[in-house]
Amino acid sequence: MQPVLNIDDVKRVEVALTREGVSVAELMHRAGLAAAREALEFGQVGNVVVLAGLGNNGGDGWVAAEALRERGVDVTVVSPIDPDALSGDLSRQVAQSAVRAGVSVLVGPSRDELEELLAPADVVLDCMLGTGFRGEPRPPFGIWIECVNACSAHVLSVDVPSGLSAETGRAAGACVVADMTVTMISLKPGLLADDGRDASGAIVVAPLAEQTERLVIDEDPVAWRTDLVDYLGSIAPRTAAVDKFSRGSVLVVGGSRRYPGAAIMAARAAARMGAGYVTLATPASAAPVAQAHLLEIPVVPLTEDEDGTFTAQACDVVRKLAERSSAVLVGPGMRVSGGSAAIVSALLECDVPLVVDADGLNCLARLTDGDLPKFPEAIRRDAPLVLTPHRGELGRLVGRPGASAPSSLIDQLAAAREIVWSDGGSELVVVAKGTATGCVSVEKAVLPKPGPAALATAGSGDVLAGMMASALAQRGGEDEDLALLAAYVCEVHAYAGSLAVERLGSRAVMAGDVIDVIGIASDAVDEHVAYGEGPLGE
Repeated sequence: MQPVLNIDDVKRVEVALTREGVSVAELMHRAGLAAAREALEFGQVGNVVVLAGLGNNGGDGWVAAEALRERGVDVTVVSPIDPDALSGDLSRQVAQSAVRAGVSVLVGPSRDELEELLAPADVVLDCMLGTGFRGEPRPPFGIWIECVNACSAHVLSVDVPSGLSAETGRAAGACVVADMTVTMISLKPGLLADDGRDASGAIVVAPLAEQTERLVIDEDPVAWRTDLVDYLGSIAPRTAAVDKFSRGSVLVVGGSRRYPGAAIMAARAAARMGAGYVTLATPASAAPVAQAHLLEIPVVPLTEDEDGTFTAQACDVVRKLAERSSAVLVGPGMRVSGGSAAIVSALLECDVPLVVDADGLNCLARLTDGDLPKFPEAIRRDAPLVLTPHRGELGRLVGRPGASAPSSLIDQLAAAREIVWSDGGSELVVVAKGTATGCVSVEKAVLPKPGPAALATAGSGDVLAGMMASALAQRGGEDEDLALLAAYVCEVHAYAGSLAVERLGSRAVMAGDVIDVIGIASDAVDEHVAYGEGPLGE
């Protein structure tokens, strides 16, 4: 797994490196060389333009320019001011060194001059705004960013695409869209989510010193980005000595007269993920629709109110069904009512692995007055519990509804930690869904590789929830890392989304299309994990 650090933590690592004898000047030199090396990897690089800012990020660019010049590359550095006028001593020194080495400099160009310079470039190095940047780019950088995005050269951003917040992943104004980002010390959360997913391109981490790994871990990373090999312990062993019950049985409790489809999709996804026996319990008026779509899955009709939602009288039947199941999912399409909340409460009291999704989460928010961290006893249990909220649902669980809901990956992780730390149990994971998803336990936060934008479609979360319950039903043992298991399911879901895109195109995918390729995606992920192969799709 790759550690992810907040920006303040990265700064502390830099200070720690200087205390261990790696000077700031040496760090800048190594960062510039790392950027130069990656620039040359684009191949046939004869002309490079470096856009340098006024701080240390610009200093990295001057070092890279001199290194490329030494390799025979025609390099021009674009600077807002004359190199001799740079206020930072270190940045000024490396800029002056590059000029003495023969690097060409263009100071304060007009838009036309910059566009003319960029036109023949093979590679552009973006070294304008570093990890400390916030807000909107000030002149001239906004214009420079627009020119970079309009040119045909390969774009390599150093540390972070200029205009992007490396902490939040948000771009308030113009932002460089890079083909590659060489980030120093460790991954930053803003590179992995929201606008960062479009802006960062391929991400390469340059540690800069042999002590870096140890110092990064000492800073207690905010999250860990998974590699496929990390899931080796999360894959259930394949054996022919099975029957439909030993493959795991899943109970899905959900649906309503208005929304029967969510529970249907969740049940189908649970079966496609490998559970040998799946049962759907749904309000009576939704049962005929479910039976028409689920030929292989038993459907149990339950008592309902006049709105077609569960009544509290259904709790006894749900408990009995849960006791016979390996795992339970509650929530998809069930709507929020007194009866639905009673069922969620009853299932939380059952000693069975449980996934709570969608309206199950909204019922949980209702049961805890919209502030779950203040009522940890509501979810404290011995059996595994996985909550799968998107940002809006997560906000409702922690007392931040509506506009105050988490708006970035960092916010998601912080809100999820409020829940898991208040509970304090090892059998609880919050799968905080967003443009990047964090699987948060009391011990760590794990970031699986995200899927395509096509997964942002109605029903996609219901599919993931069904897959999650199926994986819980088939889990290898109590010692299994629950956060990693949840991340593994997210990774299979993501790859299933990619397969659906290949079949149908990036805009046409619906949740049912993802269900149809879960099995293929699961086999592919398992094969890559077992044989230690690289990322899927390569």
